[in-house]
Amino acid sequence: MPFDRRVWQECTTLRDAGWEVHVICPRGEKRDTEPEAVIDGVRIHRYSLRAATGGPAGYLREYGTALWHTARLARKVGPVHVVHACNPPDLLFLAVRWLRRRGARFVFDQHDLVPELYLSRFDRGEDLLYRAVCALERRTYRAADIVLATNESYRDVAVSRGGKRPEDVFVVRSAPQTERFQPVPPEPELKRGKPHLLCYLGVMGPQDGVDYALRSLAKLRDELGRTDWHAVFVGAGDAFDAMVELSGRLGLSEQVQFTGRIPDADLLRYLSTADVCLSPDPRNPLNDVSTMNKVLEYMAMGRPIVSFDLREARVSAGDAAVYAPADDEAEFARLVALLLDDPEKRARMGRIGQERISGDLSWRNSQASLLAAYAAACRDRAPVPAGGRVRDRERPRR
Repeated sequence: MPFDRRVWQECTTLRDAGWEVHVICPRGEKRDTEPEAVIDGVRIHRYSLRAATGGPAGYLREYGTALWHTARLARKVGPVHVVHACNPPDLLFLAVRWLRRRGARFVFDQHDLVPELYLSRFDRGEDLLYRAVCALERRTYRAADIVLATNESYRDVAVSRGGKRPEDVFVVRSAPQTERFQPVPPEPELKRGKPHLLCYLGVMGPQDGVDYALRSLAKLRDELGRTDWHAVFVGAGDAFDAMVELSGRLGLSEQVQFTGRIPDADLLRYLSTADVCLSPDPRNPLNDVSTMNKVLEYMAMGRPIVSFDLREARVSAGDAAVYAPADDEAEFARLVALLLDDPEKRARMGRIGQERISGDLSWRNSQASLLAAYAAACRDRAPVPAGGRVRDRERPRR
């Protein structure tokens, strides 16, 4: 924090509504490294954490360390009205039991469906670990007073699989900060001498489909004979090095540029210059029902999108994207070529995306849902007494 955009928007929304907000999170590696900070009125408590390596054992070490530090810092913060935990993993309810025993309500902010994440990332099937993550999800739902879902698909899971009452599940969609994603004048030199620029923005993990995008670009060149483009991939992640290597094996190194994470000013330059943006997430149990931040950010910038045909991708983008059948790299390449040849369609799709982001998908609507969720969580709650328990049937402190 505050790198996580969704959580930061939630924090500042609650701050503006009169809440005192504390955040417990890992330290960054190159930024946000201070153990404590107060940023725009939000107090942040950070701990050191080494990312998981080496398979399931590495995740157990990472999660165990995170739980211990979260519990330690939660005790430092002291009694609160609401403890708000964002997954993955579905373990944080264990770390905040001390706060809950003193009357805090528990809001579970479900960023990922962890059972689907496990199936999609590890390809191990419904084994013992899969059953374990399902059990932890059930425990988390059971502990939660209120659930925040990022879309209607996640809400359906909370009600059907999690057994939550519909009135206790609130959809708080992620939405780009429109003041951050403002187009700037395009810079043709970013196209490296080509007529067109293609852009990918986002995490590069095993399930994010960057490999599908690269193979599609190879087909765009080899099968469709198109060499009139340069592509830039912005972002980092577990698969970054592997994707750079794959690009080399496909002979794309001269046409594909990997930037890693870059400052916002440079990101806006690339997105404002891009002719087509790529959303190559393959269909799997997680991606089909998840809302992709990059899709929303492309829309905020008025860029047309090529995506695989995923349920929630269509809900988010609508006619701001064209859709290839799931995992069909040849059709993905064909749709890229189609948009490159049709500037009027690209402009029309860009306008549709911006209208959707400023309308139904705006953060204003999510703010209202978030505040309604907190009002429901704190109904009949008392002010937090110094060193004591939160009591029922009294007005909560704001």
